[in-house]
Parts: sequence; structure tokens; C-alpha cells
Amino acid sequence: MENPNNWSMVELEGPSEDDFLLPNDDVSSMSPYKREKVRNKNAKQLTWVLLLKAHKAAGCLTSIASALFSLASVVRRRVAAGRTDSTDNSSTENPAVKNRFYTCIKIFLWLSVILLGFEITAYFKGWYFSATDLQLQYLYSLDFHTFANPLAVQSVFDWFYSKWVLIRVEYLAPPLQFLANGCIVLFLIQSVDRLVLCLGCLWVKMKKIKPIAKEGAMDLESGDGSGYYPMVLVQIPMCNEKEVYQQSIGAVCCLEWPKSRLLIQVLDDSDDPITQTLINEEVRKWQKEGANIIYRHRVIREGYKAGNLKSAMNCSYVKDYEFVTIFDADFQPMPDFLKRTVPYFKDNEDIGLVQARWSFVNKDENLLTRLQHVNLAFHFEVEQQVNGIFLNFFGFNGTAGVWRIKALEESGGWLERTTVEDMDIAVRAHLHGWKFIFLNDVECQCELPESYEAYRKQQHRWHSGPMQLFRVCLPAIIKSKISIWKKGNLIFLFFLLRKLILPFYSFTLFCIILPMTMFIPEATLPSWVVSYVPATMSFLNILPSPKSFPFIVPYLLFENTMSVTKFNAMVSGLFQLGSAYEWVVTKKSGRSSEGDLASLAVEKPKHQRVASEEWTATKKSGRSSEGDLTLLVDGKPKHQRGVSVPDLEELREEIKEKEKKASKKKKHNRIYTKELALAFLLLTASLRSLLSAQGIHFYFLLFQGISFLLVGLDLIGEQVD
Repeated sequence: MENPNNWSMVELEGPSEDDFLLPNDDVSSMSPYKREKVRNKNAKQLTWVLLLKAHKAAGCLTSIASALFSLASVVRRRVAAGRTDSTDNSSTENPAVKNRFYTCIKIFLWLSVILLGFEITAYFKGWYFSATDLQLQYLYSLDFHTFANPLAVQSVFDWFYSKWVLIRVEYLAPPLQFLANGCIVLFLIQSVDRLVLCLGCLWVKMKKIKPIAKEGAMDLESGDGSGYYPMVLVQIPMCNEKEVYQQSIGAVCCLEWPKSRLLIQVLDDSDDPITQTLINEEVRKWQKEGANIIYRHRVIREGYKAGNLKSAMNCSYVKDYEFVTIFDADFQPMPDFLKRTVPYFKDNEDIGLVQARWSFVNKDENLLTRLQHVNLAFHFEVEQQVNGIFLNFFGFNGTAGVWRIKALEESGGWLERTTVEDMDIAVRAHLHGWKFIFLNDVECQCELPESYEAYRKQQHRWHSGPMQLFRVCLPAIIKSKISIWKKGNLIFLFFLLRKLILPFYSFTLFCIILPMTMFIPEATLPSWVVSYVPATMSFLNILPSPKSFPFIVPYLLFENTMSVTKFNAMVSGLFQLGSAYEWVVTKKSGRSSEGDLASLAVEKPKHQRVASEEWTATKKSGRSSEGDLTLLVDGKPKHQRGVSVPDLEELREEIKEKEKKASKKKKHNRIYTKELALAFLLLTASLRSLLSAQGIHFYFLLFQGISFLLVGLDLIGEQVD
């Protein structure tokens, strides 16, 4: 026992029953000395087994204690640092709106704390909480006793509490129950919609339904000139994303397509001159490799990504191209991406968009990325695929898609009126009669946000933008010439049910109404609403990513936790509050795919042949109103508007200095006040439910409160030492 770590695994095997039991004849035939020896041997074996199990249990407890100690230490340091979301200067939320929302949550929290103290006192004074009827019976018996015996003195507390119960019954419970019933109805409608989508996906799988291209592209090396190779323009919009620009540019330059029929635009909106220079040099390097690629930088950066794409489409040479493909800065398409997507346009003049699926290089990085992967896997596998097959319409994902340029132009082009320009152009194209195709078997790798801060800002934009778009698109939808059922699908399913109702009931039902019913027990939520239906919906959501089944409970809790951010964003977009129109680029970590793309920068890729057609400076100069900072053609810079070429050696030195300074700067985890306030509200409600012995409600409120607490302390996602 002096060194238990040296025990071998063989010693962990316990003795069998045969070691303890001997036939009676054998025992009786043994001498007393042998019988005593057998007993001592068995006792020693049992002692060793018990000691080994105790050692394993002690090791487990030690690990748990160490983890809890580390967690407490992290929480203590985070609280001591005092960095909250209110001190985040890059926050997308309007301070006045954020403070009002936070104030409302704090009011609910303080009311719940006061009511909890009130209820605990009542409990010890004989007010029983196992059922509402018992409270009313006690109240009526108390009033009857006072009426029958006028000399009886009712305590001040009993008088106050009896009045509180009557106020609850008469005035508070009916509207709360009405609101709860309304949210339950919305919850069931949304659940039915989710179930129908899953059944549609099952039907697609069983029948093996998938889009079929008329004719695929032929081998590039055949040299016979056959095949479908239209002119394709590839655009890579980016803004201050120096972590990922190399891998995206490298992947796009390796696309298998005739160089004479492909042009790559790097649309750099960076306001950092260092980042601009790095991207510019990367473009020049690929030009020397024979790629048809140009660099564009806007001097006037208006309209965010939509303005950037709109500016690029105004170039004079765009009229020579039939299709445009868009890749965000962190996307890494496979070399055969165009060969697997563009052929679907052949002989299908009504097809306006071919959308590929996303895959993720960092889906197993931490718990946050795993939970995001569950959501996005369902989005692509179920929502996009089913809507593409049965409706020929879905929301454009903003990247990894090929557009027919004619469809863009007829639909009005890119507009800067919302922060979801991708959904905007998809809706307008649908109203003009264009059809969409979703390819579930064509994937394009990208990154997921690894920190909660980045994910929170991304979700704020994704949920405020659709409400902005709904406000401005509703008249056009009503006046459009599409069929009534398509209008109904757009208004009631695409916008109202999936973009407005979902975040509304998720936050209202599970974060406000449920804890309030603990303090106003006359209004009730059935157990199936709290447990069975949410569990079923989570099960359906996780089906497209079966490896994520161990995370089904964290997924359910985290989705409810994110409802506060989504609800806030939805309200901001619906009522056109200031934060709805702000765009924050999602932070990237620059993780490469399995085939390290860094090698592409030093090795000439396959099929990279210098195009026979020379792209002259006149053809590529464009007519952007903002102008290009520097236009590089075949490795030769063409200066525009008097912009001089910077001294690259000096810039390299400046880059090194900035990198040294940046390495000294530390990222910080923050405390999120709204999530913390809701955590304490839910935990307070769980204590109240414990008094009334509401088992399923108690466990749900407890674990949901812990989930809010972990998120509020930023303990999910990337952790910075």
C-alpha cells in the first residue's frame, strides 16, 4: 500500500465465487490448519479487491475535487477581473437598449428573490405548497375561523399572505396562464414544422432523391475542348481577416477550371494597411504561379459585405462572365468544386443558384463548436435539403454558392439595406421566379467560432437581419406574382415561424413564464411541455449528426440559453433599433483543413496552366466608383488614382513590430450580465419549485440555471489563460 500506483492491471481482477466457496466434502476432508489457511487467503483477496476499489474511488473523487477547484479558481479570477459585456467596445448592441433589457431581467430577478423569501416564511407557518388547492383550502379555513370567532386574532403575516394568494388567483394567474397557453400553441406549431421537415428528409433519404446535372464537366487534360466550361467569376470578400486569407486564396487558386474561363477577385475591405499589404502580396505570389487573380480594395467602405460585392459587380469585365461564385475568407473549396456545381446550370435556364453544404475543420475543438455543429448539420441536412427538393427555394448561405449573374441582375443586385444581404437577394430572386438547387453531397470547409463572444455576435447579426428584411420585403412579397402558397410559405413559415416565433417562445416560455409559474402556482405548465416535447425536438435536431448524441442534454440547455441573445436580436431587427444595423466580422483562428493548404503556396498545383488569353490592364481596370487601391495583373501592379506602391521592406519591419506587440496583448474572457441575471432567476425559481415538490420542473430549472451560469461566466468555448 506504500506505492499503489505500481499495482498492475492483473491485480485489479477480483476473485471469483469459486475462490470463496468449496464443496462441503473438500472442506471436511481438510485438516484444521488447511481450512484456516484457505479462509485467510480468501480474506486477503477480498481485502485487496476492496482496497483497490477504494483507491479507484478516491482517485475519481480527487479528480472531481481538482476540477471543481480549478473551476472555482477560474470563476474567482474572472469575477475579480471585472470584465463584462458592458465594457466591450465592439459590442453590436445599442447601450440604451441593452440596459433596458438588462433592467427588465434584473426586476424579474429581484421580485423572484423577494417572493422566495416570502414563500419560505409561509412554508414554515403552515402554508403547504404541494398543491394549489391546499393553499386555497387553508385560506378559506383561516377566513372561516376568523369569521366564526371574531375574537380570534389573525397574524399580520397570514393576513398579508392570504391577500397575496387572492391577488394571484384573481389578477395574476389568468393573464400568465393565457400567455403560457399561447406560447405552448406556438411551441407545438413550431414542433410540428420541425417534425414535417424531418419526415421530408426521411423521404428524400428513402427515395434517394437528389438533383441530377444534365452533363458534367469533362477532364481538363483531355484537350478535346469538349465539356461545359462557361465563364466563371470567383469572389473572395474579406475584411481584416489576416488569419485565414492565405488558405482561402490558395484553395480558390487550385480550382480545376480552364484558366482562360476563370477570374478570381480578392475583395479586400480591410482598414488595416498591414493586412492590405499581406493580402496584396499573396495575390501577387499566385499571379506568378499563373492564376488569373486580381486584388481590389475599396477606399470608401460602405454597405459592409453587400457594398463590397456590389462594387465588384460594377466592374466592366463582369459582363463577360455568366456565373459568379462567392467564398468567404475562411472557406476552403475542394479543387473540383466548380466541376461539381456549375454543370447543374446546363440546359436549366430557370436555375439561379446552386448552393453547397458547409463542413467544419474545427467542429471538435471544444463544447461550443460541437453544439454549433449540431445546429448547422440539421440546417443543411434537413432544412436546406428539404426546401431545395420540394420548394426549389431556401435562404442563400452567403458563401459556397454559385449564382447565375443574370439572376442577380434581374433581382436588383446586392443591396445594403440589411445585414443579411444573402437572404435578401435569395428572397428577391425567388419573387422573380428563379429556382435554387442545394447539393448536400458537395461540401466546402470552413471554421466555426471558437469563443462565445464571437458566436454571440454572429448570432445577433443572423437573427436581427431577417427581421429587418421582413419589414422591407413584406410589401414586395404581397404584390409579387408568385402563387398564394409560395407567398404563405415565405411569410408564415420562412419569416414568422422560423425567424420570429422560434426565438420569441424559446425565451418567453422557458426563461420567463416557467420561473414565474413557480411563484404563481395557479398558472401551470404541464410536464410534457417542460421535458418530453423539448427532448423529442432535441433528438430530431441531433439526428443528422449522430456522433453528437452524448451532447443531447447540453445541446437542449444551450439552445435555451442562447434564446436570450436571439430574442434580443429579433426585437432589435423588428423595431429597427441601432444594434440591428451593425456588422461585426466573426473572428477566425485560421485552422487549415486536413490537407494543409500552406503547402499550396510553395507548390504549383495541378492543372495550373498559364491561360492563353492575356488579361490586359484595360480589361481589368473596372469602373468602381471607389476605385482600386492597387490592381495587379500578371504580377505587374497598375496604380490607380495616384496611389503609390508602399515600400515592402519597411512594411515587413512594421508587420514584425506589430506582431510582437500583438503577442503581448491578451484576449480576455468576459462576464455576461444578462445571462448571469437569468441564471440566478432560474436558480431562485428552482428553489421555489423544491418547496412544492415539483420534480421535473425543479430539475429543469436547476440545470437550465447552471447552463446560464456557465455561459454567463464565459466557461463555454475558448478559454484564455
